[in-house]
Amino acid sequence: MRIITNDRLIRRNARIGQITSLGGLVLLVTGLIISFTNQEQVALSLGALILGFGLSQVGIFLGNKYARFPRPDQALNKALKGMDRYHTLYHYIAPTAHLLTGPSGIWMLFLKPQRGKITYEKGRWRQRGGPGLAYMKIFAQENIGRPDLEIGAEIESFRKFLSKEVPDTEFPDPQAVLLFTNDKAEVNADNAPIPTLPVGKLKDLIRKSAKDRAIRMAPEQMEALQKVLEADVTDEIVDE
Repeated sequence: MRIITNDRLIRRNARIGQITSLGGLVLLVTGLIISFTNQEQVALSLGALILGFGLSQVGIFLGNKYARFPRPDQALNKALKGMDRYHTLYHYIAPTAHLLTGPSGIWMLFLKPQRGKITYEKGRWRQRGGPGLAYMKIFAQENIGRPDLEIGAEIESFRKFLSKEVPDTEFPDPQAVLLFTNDKAEVNADNAPIPTLPVGKLKDLIRKSAKDRAIRMAPEQMEALQKVLEADVTDEIVDE
């Protein structure tokens, strides 16, 4: 399997995450100091605390995505290790963050870092866990939210990208998968509108789904897609 990663983007965003986290911490401490030493400056203290919290959340988001080990791209590399040489895994190269292409089709891979019990009930993804989970949701990770809406919009955007960049080639519908990378995530969402599973089960899903001829790609389709995706690529890792 070929793995192509935008290392420059990862390094840049990891650095931004470090700076915003540090800046947020400084503002939070400043706001607390002002609140204790100069109680008349309520607006200034509150402003520093709000801005500091906001910067901290941005730093946490970027840190989880681009600096925390293993990063999402590293978790995917490990999960898909052993795929044949006809598949290519793109990280931050395509219009979607993580994309796998090959004879098995076009796979848009959406990663979440949450821990705990992940379920899909009454049209919503839900996260449950131990007593520390509430703290983690607020201060250490993003919420699950509505990934079905996010993914649906991104699939449509990717389709438009294909129509614009490769207008003369018809491609099979992209397949979307929602993946949880945390080892402490227990996923039970068989009734979700899109496949939702731990990242370690991704390769089995792809191999089973590859039997569906409707989603497979012919060599000429793979070549056309590879050409447009790799037009400006400079970094490449080959996993043999």
